[in-house]
Amino acid sequence: MTFVVPFDGSALAEAALVRASEYGAALNEDITVVTVVPERKRYAREKGWIDADESFDVDATVERLRERVAELVPDASFEYERIREFPPERRIADHIERLALAQDPSVVFLGSDNVGRVVTPLTSVGVHIAAEESYDVFVVRHRTPPKLEAVDPHDEFYRETGSDE
Repeated sequence: MTFVVPFDGSALAEAALVRASEYGAALNEDITVVTVVPERKRYAREKGWIDADESFDVDATVERLRERVAELVPDASFEYERIREFPPERRIADHIERLALAQDPSVVFLGSDNVGRVVTPLTSVGVHIAAEESYDVFVVRHRTPPKLEAVDPHDEFYRETGSDE
């Protein structure tokens, strides 16, 4: 079994990856990052992968995401899928879920500030991933260190980001 982290390079995805690594070290679990990259400029702009006037190089984007994962958690595995369309959030979540399930996860660490709210936005990929019942979901809502004494925080990450954002 492994801890799986959907990763798009956002601040909360980074926090979820670091948290998974902290818990993984305490519980001796491997970490696998899964990423889905639609080959559409609009999606890349929305995710902050490119600026409004910048061309979109999918391979370069995947490599930047891979490098960021390696900076944060060097021993994490990185799996990704390129998709040609710009599907609705539910279909992107389906791709992420398929990648996650292939890892036989014990827990999916999800960086999201909307999962679990009474009113949930329809555009949240995380809502769809959290709905899967074959694994537990750990929702990371803040970039703050863990509050458990048995979990050693990645101090460098928290200094770099300035705690909670």
